[in-house]
Amino acid sequence: MTASWIGFAYLLASALFILGMKRLGSPRTAPAGNRMAAVGMLIAIVATLFHEEIVRFEGIVAGATVGALIGAIAAQRVKMTAMPQMVATFNGLGGGASALVAGAELIRLAEQGVAPSPFVSVPIVLGTLIGAVTFTGSFVAFAKLQELISGKPTVFPLQHLLNLVLGLGLLGLGGALILQPEELRLFWTILGLAGLLGVLLVIPIGGADMPVVISLLNSYSGLAACATGFVIQNHALIIGGSLVGASGIILTQIMCRAMNRSLANVLFGGFGATTTRTGAGPASATGPVKSGSAEDAAAILDAARSVIIVPGYGLAVAQAQHVVRELGDRLIQRGINVKYAIHPVAGRMPGHMNVLLAEADVPYELLIEMEEINPSFPHTDVALVIGANDVTNPSARDDPSSEIYGMPILEVDRARTVMVCKRSLNPGFAGVDNPLFTLPQTMMLFGDGKKMMEEVLRAINEI
Repeated sequence: MTASWIGFAYLLASALFILGMKRLGSPRTAPAGNRMAAVGMLIAIVATLFHEEIVRFEGIVAGATVGALIGAIAAQRVKMTAMPQMVATFNGLGGGASALVAGAELIRLAEQGVAPSPFVSVPIVLGTLIGAVTFTGSFVAFAKLQELISGKPTVFPLQHLLNLVLGLGLLGLGGALILQPEELRLFWTILGLAGLLGVLLVIPIGGADMPVVISLLNSYSGLAACATGFVIQNHALIIGGSLVGASGIILTQIMCRAMNRSLANVLFGGFGATTTRTGAGPASATGPVKSGSAEDAAAILDAARSVIIVPGYGLAVAQAQHVVRELGDRLIQRGINVKYAIHPVAGRMPGHMNVLLAEADVPYELLIEMEEINPSFPHTDVALVIGANDVTNPSARDDPSSEIYGMPILEVDRARTVMVCKRSLNPGFAGVDNPLFTLPQTMMLFGDGKKMMEEVLRAINEI
């Protein structure tokens, strides 16, 4: 394959990356965008193989086959609720691969006795440093989300100072490697210390903030890939890495804005410990709690003229999206105006809840974002909250002493009647009690989200 054809292939692949990412902005077009970007990646890989004139493809074919099998199995078996963990894993593997490719190029040049120019040695250092931090940090985030380790912040005295010293030391070692690229011991030292820094940067961040951290690490993985692209002079990798890096930063900003917090507060605030309590009684409430049955809920919903369904992470855990869609359809058939209120971080990542409901065939036009739906709550008969906690907590709006004060919320407490389906009164990820549960217009429906909604649907059908 000639250089001109390879350049054209990289250009086509880059165009497909950009167009695919554009289509990922909507659940309706996201599947096509994903396929488009995948085709672009395939084109880039094939072009790279021909460009490097690789003769023996056995190892590459074997690796691609194993990777395709792992990806196919993961796509079928990993639940939507575990998508953040899966993204964390992919981020870590991407960062690790970038660090290894950068290191392999450095070793290859050292074996040939070639001293790389700063245009190569600087990206090698950046790819190694960022890639190693991404690798270890992503797997710590995975372990916290998967509850393999505690989701609480792990802090100790002078922690931030240690991280600062370690970061400055890595910059110094990186500068030494740029000046002495033949000193491979410097490379291995940077790789190890950067991996340690990745662990130390993530362990003080609580489980509630892990989605933000994953988005940031996603950006890091893109930057590492971009740096590695400069190392091996691969244009497609440079462009693809830049797109991932930029989109990851944008996603991180969206999530921070949704929680009304700065990125510095997320990274250094030690906030977000996962707090747990047991039981369905008023252990976390500040007043009397009114509970009801499925029959009570069915009667209230049947008499309503307008209902806003508010899905949360608990709905995703219970896999209740299909029965909730059936319930919404049944209410619409009875002439009731039904909408679905979507908070940006109602799931574990932006768009998570949209995709989950789209998977259950909820019409896209019924999914209303927070800013647009909030003015409707005061005029709504029933707000049906299923598995949502922090994103409906009025303390974020009304209590300056609350840890989540200032976080934008779905203002369900302004509805005439609020029904909250939840297993217990336990706080959400932020570990903050929710006064919504004790408001006079609130009725709690204690139980598993899917089972309770099935009972409510059954009761409505009998009316």
